[in-house]
Amino acid sequence: MRKLSLVVVASMLLATGNVLANDINDINPTKSLSSQISLMLSDNNFTEIESDLTAQVRFTLNSEGEIVVLSVDTNFDRMEDFVKHNLNYKKVDMNNVEEGKIYTIPVTKNTKR
Repeated sequence: MRKLSLVVVASMLLATGNVLANDINDINPTKSLSSQISLMLSDNNFTEIESDLTAQVRFTLNSEGEIVVLSVDTNFDRMEDFVKHNLNYKKVDMNNVEEGKIYTIPVTKNTKR
């Protein structure tokens, strides 16, 4: 019986050690990037007439962790200029930058009521 208890305790210790040894990173880098971009674009001066603007932004990250805007697909030129001005070559905080990976995010501007 004593040997059985020792085996159970030893296997629990090994299982706990294996779980703690795994490097689990719950932070999704794409979600972090999206929230940083949202913060960069939050300060805008679009009017209520220019409400519900949308754009599809394609970008990549360079080796310094800066956003390089590839294209902004929108029907509103002012929105395109705004996105490019506020995102192009702005540094983002990411640990593992995948240089050259192309990201596409939707950008929307809704009227605050």
